Amino acid sequence: MKADWIEHRRGTDGELLGWMKPVGEGFVAIDLLGWPRTEVIDWLVGEETLDALGIGYLADLYELRLENGDWLRVRVAEVTPERIRVKKDDWGAIDAPQIYYTVPFPVPRDVLRTLP
Repeated sequence: MKADWIEHRRGTDGELLGWMKPVGEGFVAIDLLGWPRTEVIDWLVGEETLDALGIGYLADLYELRLENGDWLRVRVAEVTPERIRVKKDDWGAIDAPQIYYTVPFPVPRDVLRTLP
């Protein structure tokens, strides 16, 4: 999280949904992965965007680029303003080894991408 980013929390329970990044006279809505979700817009549109987005996208499948360039299917396990942890998707197997990877925040799109 950058020093000038302003937290946006859900009104009903205070859950952090993202940030508003000041840009010129407007703002860019930033999600919990550190990805911009809007162009420069006004404050209210940014809040509405983050409210509508929620946190459900964190449960989506993603791909992580490994050091050798291969892509690995992962799920988001933990998100903080300091780091993001993903784990190898184990298809819900309870006896599978838990393999975690830590990526920086904001996570670069060439490191983590939504599974096509």
